[in-house]
Amino acid sequence: MTQATTYTLSQLNDLPAAQFVQVLGGIYEHSPWVAERAAALRPFDSLAALAAAMRDAVDDAGEAAQLKLVRAHPELAGKAAVRGELTAESTREQAGAGLDQCSAEEFERLQALNAGYNQKFGFPFILAVRGYDRAGIIEQFARRIENDPATELQTCINQIHRIAQFRLDDLVSG
Repeated sequence: MTQATTYTLSQLNDLPAAQFVQVLGGIYEHSPWVAERAAALRPFDSLAALAAAMRDAVDDAGEAAQLKLVRAHPELAGKAAVRGELTAESTREQAGAGLDQCSAEEFERLQALNAGYNQKFGFPFILAVRGYDRAGIIEQFARRIENDPATELQTCINQIHRIAQFRLDDLVSG
């Protein structure tokens, strides 16, 4: 999926299942199974119906699959970003929030928060960063690290749904 390519809902509905999955497989980070489940429910009469089908696939998948989905996401300003290993979507999203422009102090703070969060929860901190700046991201991180594991897992799933909606909105025109 490239930033310049957009599809109409009609085009997505008409794609062969394998191509539908190829186009939408990155909506949920490294989790094409979400698009596979949605493909079986076509045609969709609205973008909202497509988004709901994908959201339901995740919500109905069970905790083990949800944990795998959360763990498929990169840390914010983490090792994968430093090594240039993020997906194109994650790179755009993190850069849009200014995470590629962190000061040394902000970068150290994010690294410490990533380490503490991963130690406590066993998965990376997930935030739909669109609309946040670095200070807001750090504030959310510091606040949410105080959550209990069940609350935080559900919060991450909700944030992943927000990320997916942003990605769908960027991909589907008309």
